[in-house]
Amino acid sequence: MYKILIADDEMIERMVLRKRLIENFADRCEVFVAENGKEVIRTYEDKKPDLMILDIQMPGISGLEAAEQIRNMGGRCDIIFLTAFNEFDYAKKAISVHAFEYLLKPCDDKELILSVEEAMRNKKISNGEKESDPIRDNAIVMHQNTAEAFLAYIEAYYGRELTVQTMAEHFSYSEVYFCRLFKQHFGESFISFLTNIRIKKAIELLQTTNLSVKDIGRKVGYEDSNYFTKVFKRVTKCSPSEYKESILKETIG
Repeated sequence: MYKILIADDEMIERMVLRKRLIENFADRCEVFVAENGKEVIRTYEDKKPDLMILDIQMPGISGLEAAEQIRNMGGRCDIIFLTAFNEFDYAKKAISVHAFEYLLKPCDDKELILSVEEAMRNKKISNGEKESDPIRDNAIVMHQNTAEAFLAYIEAYYGRELTVQTMAEHFSYSEVYFCRLFKQHFGESFISFLTNIRIKKAIELLQTTNLSVKDIGRKVGYEDSNYFTKVFKRVTKCSPSEYKESILKETIG
């Protein structure tokens, strides 16, 4: 089972997050809760979660401080931080803990679930060598408008493994600052935006080619066809096969 630890000093927030996760991943994950950074560290040592969803500011040991201590212990779990815009300056002062995603409170259900699903997939992917980056090599991105630069990079590489970390590194930002800028420009988290781009491209391929669902998934960044189907259905409310079938019916009709 995939293990998730939720930490928030507000009991209602913890319970709401826990309920959302259980509703969406009951058959795939085990959920633990903590109300402060001290409990986060203790629970991590005891349960070794695969993913931690941490409020940044908690009494005593903050979420960032707990994450930093866990990283110093060699912890390699994914981390999703819950924060608000006015906490970013505080977050930037902390040592980078290579968070998987930063989500704003109140947390949007879609962004949370997509981020958790992506973290689950991330655990299954082995690290590979970095691919060449002609956009970076040509050094053109720093001369474009920020939003246009983000979009150009995503359009060029949506079919590859893209994460908050790789985007932030490419644009020479901290992960926190990148997430802040991205949210300001596009109104949603990076992972949510990337998922929508990929599914939009998949729909175009379903409409215009005879490629198999598996091949289409690979072209838009999903090596696992089952995961591609799951994400496609979460976004469109139908599977890729059902969508293709509806297109054929419309054509025949």
